[in-house]
Amino acid sequence: MNITDIKSFIPPIRTLMGPGPSDVHPRVLQAMARPTIGHLDPAFIDMMDEIKVLLHYAFQTQNALTLPISAPGSAGMETCFVNLVEPGDKVIVCQNGVFGGRMKENVERTGGIAVVIADEWGTAVDPNRLEDTLKAHPDTKIVAFVHAETSTGVKSDAKTLGEIAHRYHCITIVDAVTSLGGIPLKVDEWQIDAIYSGSQKCLSCTPGLSPVSFNERAVEKIKQRQTKVQSWFLDLNLVMGYWGSSAKRTYHHTAPINVLYGLHEALIMLKEEGLENAWARHERHYQALRQGIENLGLTFKVKESERLPQLNAITVPAGIDEAEVRQRLLNEYHLEIGAGLGNLAGQIWRIGLMGYACNLKNVWYCVEALKEILSKIK
Repeated sequence: MNITDIKSFIPPIRTLMGPGPSDVHPRVLQAMARPTIGHLDPAFIDMMDEIKVLLHYAFQTQNALTLPISAPGSAGMETCFVNLVEPGDKVIVCQNGVFGGRMKENVERTGGIAVVIADEWGTAVDPNRLEDTLKAHPDTKIVAFVHAETSTGVKSDAKTLGEIAHRYHCITIVDAVTSLGGIPLKVDEWQIDAIYSGSQKCLSCTPGLSPVSFNERAVEKIKQRQTKVQSWFLDLNLVMGYWGSSAKRTYHHTAPINVLYGLHEALIMLKEEGLENAWARHERHYQALRQGIENLGLTFKVKESERLPQLNAITVPAGIDEAEVRQRLLNEYHLEIGAGLGNLAGQIWRIGLMGYACNLKNVWYCVEALKEILSKIK
């Protein structure tokens, strides 16, 4: 590539119906194009406070320690683990997909001891197995699980899993990257101790931010640490100096200012729609997608009671090259859907209905495109 040939990048227009990012609402893009101001400007600090209030609504919590980490959802995950897990802490990790495996990696990298409960991919975390494992490991400090497993399209019962963990005096860490804004999630009512999400899924913002929330039980464990948090950047004791409630903020890092404009606008839109209405919209359009998919003779990998309406795992028919279908959707229809990961690679397509992309027009566009391509391949 010759440097003289490189021009301004103009991205193609796509319809994003994969596992994320989702389509970004025009209002969010417009908000991100507003003038950049300083990250310690009083006007920006006022907006930061508003983001925290809006995140309280989205998470359904009053946790004081609620803020967006200046990095993607994977950094939100790491924030939870590096702050809560100390060397030698035993952590039960419920793994039913790729992202449970990443939790295990985080435990081990912080010096914790990971006890893995491996459920079959495409099924929910089994509460009975969690209880049995807690009985067998009474010295467990933390239970970690994924509420909405993006790699498989499975929803687990966060409320029940949390209740079991608390009976054995454990703190919970919950992955809500794909669930926030898409399905019921009630942090305070379900007594979730630490939770993380992402800006690029059901919130219809761009990637790059990870909302997190910690309750008093989690904060107390952080305060009682005997060792330093291994990550300087993600150490909440330091981050809160910047995101805290005092009028005078301590410089920690230069926040991604314009991306935070986008998150603020996305959360305003969630408030305007109403959280319950957003949940209902994702369910309603999933039902339309389900009808269309089944009319094509295709089947879902996950049983209906455990399916995520916003992330659908569709079984690839025998004899079909799943990668060819995805490539043709992208090239001929400018439509992106996702491939299977890990144990399900080559076996499923992942069709997302998240945030702004969750609308009836996209549902039927996707179904008709699949119908045309599959008829040509067969």
